[in-house]
Amino acid sequence: MDTTRPSITVFDIGGTHLRWADWSPERGLGQVRRSPSPSRTRRPDAAVDALQSALVRAVARPVPRGGVAGVSFGAALDHRTGTVYASAPLWGAHTQPFDLLAALRSARPDVRWHVVNDVTAALLHLAESRTAPDRCKILLTTISTGIACRSIDRRTGEIPLDGCGLQGEIGHLPASVVLDGLPVDLRCDCGEPGHVAAFSSGPGIRRLSGVMRDRAPGPWNASRIGARLASGTEFETALAEALDEDDPLATRLLDAATGPVADVLRVALCLDPQIGLAAFTGGVAAGLGDHYRDALLRHLDRSGLYLTSTRDPGWVRERIVVCGPGQADGLIGAGLAALAGEAA
Repeated sequence: MDTTRPSITVFDIGGTHLRWADWSPERGLGQVRRSPSPSRTRRPDAAVDALQSALVRAVARPVPRGGVAGVSFGAALDHRTGTVYASAPLWGAHTQPFDLLAALRSARPDVRWHVVNDVTAALLHLAESRTAPDRCKILLTTISTGIACRSIDRRTGEIPLDGCGLQGEIGHLPASVVLDGLPVDLRCDCGEPGHVAAFSSGPGIRRLSGVMRDRAPGPWNASRIGARLASGTEFETALAEALDEDDPLATRLLDAATGPVADVLRVALCLDPQIGLAAFTGGVAAGLGDHYRDALLRHLDRSGLYLTSTRDPGWVRERIVVCGPGQADGLIGAGLAALAGEAA
């Protein structure tokens, strides 16, 4: 008798792309499909409610009749109810609550829907992997179009939430960056100035690069990253290649961009020493790999945890990893969340 369970349709919705696939614990992920996310970046003149409606249609369409769907959504959302409070990469400064779960149920009442934050989904997958079999607590941070983190206590499976059903919206904490002794004034995609994401997200790093170019066009144009960008290379590729070649200006750019993230990480490890793994994922962190980890460690070497960094420097270093391919997949995490929801 075949005891394999029917596949769950799983989605991972980010500020840039929407991915979906069929998944089951026995068979794993099927073919992953991808399309651009309906966002203000791609459709700057569209009203937010039109973007939200387009998103719901795109997610509702692929699910088989009577199926189960798990959605990993890149937004600040109430983990208890599926209500989205805000998504700067998708909708800019818009903060009117949007009941995504209710909208999906209305569009496809035949489907059993389960919605979680994308970092929560990635963390659920990471917590089940071999990356941290003996770690009490895991902190996962995504550095991508947006920035956020989540922590889980593996002894209980609990992801703590505040009174709004949120945790870890670090991208919108206040931050500052100084280049060559002068402060940098940048605005976050949410519309507010001086947030972590204003400097450290994918768009934030591009904005920082523009500041460096405008302040010192000669050195910028002579640098490897400047030359690559001038030749038409995409920003992410140009930065990675320049770092591979030890371009000093690209290294300075990454150091500036990782400073606010290192500040948050330092405080997290100081306040909760039970964090046994501080992992990073998302397009920026995963794309830069060891370069990203090394930049964080340079900050923590220069200004680390009081006494601990001096007496036991390995304590911090061995906790910080950048996830490789397949280690923290929001699609698999969406499936795990849906399984848990079905069993509840």
